[in-house]
Amino acid sequence: MFLDTVLARNPRLIDCAADLHRTGAVEPDTYVLDLDAVEANAALLAKAARRQRLGLWFVAKQIGRNPELVRAVARHLPRFAAIDAREARTLHGAGARAGNVGHLVQIPHRALPEVLAWRPEAVTVFDLANARAVSDAARQLGRVQDVLVRVEGAPGAVHPGQEGGVPLSELEGFAAEAERMPGIRLTGVTAFPCVQCAPGSGHPRPTATFELARRAQALLAARGRTEPKLSAPGVTCAATLPMLAELGATHGEPGHALTGTTPLHAIDPEQPERPAYVYVTEVAHLLADGRPALHGGGFYPRSGVESALIPRTGARLAVQTVPAENIDYYRLLAPGRARPGDTAVLAFRTQIFVTRSNVAVVAGLSAGSPRLTGHHDALGRPLPQVTGGEGADGP
Repeated sequence: MFLDTVLARNPRLIDCAADLHRTGAVEPDTYVLDLDAVEANAALLAKAARRQRLGLWFVAKQIGRNPELVRAVARHLPRFAAIDAREARTLHGAGARAGNVGHLVQIPHRALPEVLAWRPEAVTVFDLANARAVSDAARQLGRVQDVLVRVEGAPGAVHPGQEGGVPLSELEGFAAEAERMPGIRLTGVTAFPCVQCAPGSGHPRPTATFELARRAQALLAARGRTEPKLSAPGVTCAATLPMLAELGATHGEPGHALTGTTPLHAIDPEQPERPAYVYVTEVAHLLADGRPALHGGGFYPRSGVESALIPRTGARLAVQTVPAENIDYYRLLAPGRARPGDTAVLAFRTQIFVTRSNVAVVAGLSAGSPRLTGHHDALGRPLPQVTGGEGADGP
């Protein structure tokens, strides 16, 4: 999905990843991330957001909650949007500040005192029970917590496993109840996804859910809320920020923009954010019909992966499709010039935190002097040094 873009915009990253595997510095099933590119993308987004008078809460699940990358991003975008309490702990521990917590996954009630002690800019709640829990926890801390209400998505537009929120028809009653809770202040709304790319074209467009969120924002304004927030996540990148501002959003939540891997970047390699990661693995064995099998572990089902590069031979081999319900022990390629032990480099859309992959962070690529600076698992925990010699593809 992104291999051509990486070859055109960041070829040193591919060379570096192949060399790290060839020398045994990283194992198969490793995402290699370009720290310089991630930080440059964060700086670009921060500048573009200032022009549009938008706030940005960065997202780190897709890069494995990696603490090195989090620190680099936070130098430009200091506040995060965490999908759950575990992620919030990791990002807080890396030194980033809490922006929006509880949007995709509600904060467990017993974790609220810990999370609220970090003074997040906003806590998203899906219903009155969670609003009341936040209010009670905030009161125990002697403070009032700003909250956003999650608006239920438009019919047919909610991703399975992400259901929840207050229907627009019930928002008036929700607001009336929430406004009586002494530990919270209802300051805005959010929903997901507010922007999506049209299939095939990659063109970003507002969703019907975004329109519901805008109507919810207007309802809060009519109730006397001064400039209610509207966080509108989904394909938040430099190209979509003007649209967010025009439609009344106050915040975006960039994730894949930090690595130049939104669906828009797959279609248009000239987007300003540079691609910042590749996936490196190894040919495990050959089938009797000549198809190479790659070591798996990091093949996200919605990746859109298309081809793999075999650096030893320069071959580009098509990646064969598999049912999403299968475990990716291996991933098959079309027959071609590859043998067991060969390095394979791929580039596709991922969510590293749901894989079993390792994450290697490389600094200095932009100056032509790459060095491996960090090695973590898919949840941001440090790994011991990998030891190994020359790979089967030779020096």
